[in-house]
Amino acid sequence: MAKVTLEDGYVPSENEPFMNERQREYFRRKLLTWKGEILREAQDTLTALQSENENHPDLADRASSETDRSIELRARDRQRKLTGKIDAALARLADGSYGYCEETGEPISLKRLDARPIATLSLEAQERHERRERVHRDD
Repeated sequence: MAKVTLEDGYVPSENEPFMNERQREYFRRKLLTWKGEILREAQDTLTALQSENENHPDLADRASSETDRSIELRARDRQRKLTGKIDAALARLADGSYGYCEETGEPISLKRLDARPIATLSLEAQERHERRERVHRDD
């Protein structure tokens, strides 16, 4: 794959061909940066949890500490799942299916991809999906 250069401040535009090399490189970098941040945060959390091996004599302090720890671990678990979605988006970039709605095959808007680079559905398809979920949940 040829090296694609992106000038500083490049943002994909509707005025260029959809998912051209520059756009794919932009989203690849964005996804890799996001994943790197998540992994760094996870490592920081792990380090903090290992070093916070305090033995709180007060039951309230101990309970508070355990609650904080539980919340942090749940957040890290969500982040771990997110890295899986990022990896899946990177795989779609590699196979050429990135940026296209899984349901309709239509392009996902660049604004949506920029805001949610792991999106697999167009805004319209996502809204239909959420409406169906609400209907089934309310049954």
